Amino acid sequence: MGGADRPVYCRRRMLNERTARQPLEAVSEKEEKVQGRAGFRINSEWERPSDELIAAFGAAASSQVADCMSRFGAVDPGIRPLWRSPRVIGAALTVWARSADNLMMHKALSFAREGDILVVNTQGNVANAGFGELMANAAVRAGIRAVVVDGVVRDGLDLEKLDLPVYSRGLSPTGCDKDGPGEIGTIIACGGVAVRPGDVVVADQDGVTIVPLDDAPTIAELAVAKVESETARLSEIAAGVLFKPEIDQILREKGVIR
Repeated sequence: MGGADRPVYCRRRMLNERTARQPLEAVSEKEEKVQGRAGFRINSEWERPSDELIAAFGAAASSQVADCMSRFGAVDPGIRPLWRSPRVIGAALTVWARSADNLMMHKALSFAREGDILVVNTQGNVANAGFGELMANAAVRAGIRAVVVDGVVRDGLDLEKLDLPVYSRGLSPTGCDKDGPGEIGTIIACGGVAVRPGDVVVADQDGVTIVPLDDAPTIAELAVAKVESETARLSEIAAGVLFKPEIDQILREKGVIR
């Protein structure tokens, strides 16, 4: 065997040995958490942000949080609040639904915990509403704090009466089948942003921003600092300092003014 092949062989052997040493209990536990197959499966457990981590974001808006991630994390602005709902923040409960089908959306409610935000990919469907009054009533009682659908919903007035913040691409009276397939508790795309179960979701009148759970502690600190900075700037404007000195500095550096 050539020297160039030896490291690859060794790595594979080490991986096989680690797998062989893995306790049977750990394998069974994993199988219990994830049921089904790719495209039609349910992951029933994942890490969620603590209450303290959620609180650490303070009153930071979706725009301020996105600013703290180099302008990343904000979903497609076509996903808008259905009504003038309050700002919400919580952990993502993800659903990947087949176009025109809401079987997995229904099932996902059984895994909800208080304060979760249901985030749904509908495969780009903007004709069939997979979420409406009946599911919304169940969602509220299951502890769902808000719903984000990359698609359409229905029963708009009833959703507002429930005080359930809903973000979607609009309304449609047409319903869905309940046949599947789909996935629950796995990574999905929503408005062009990757969303993992347990990621932090911040939503308000501007839209929705997703914060990866691993980055959330750092982003929370930056977001609070951003709020403080903007509050200070508002005080400067109120005191008559209308133009920021650094604007002219930037223009000088770009050769626009002297």
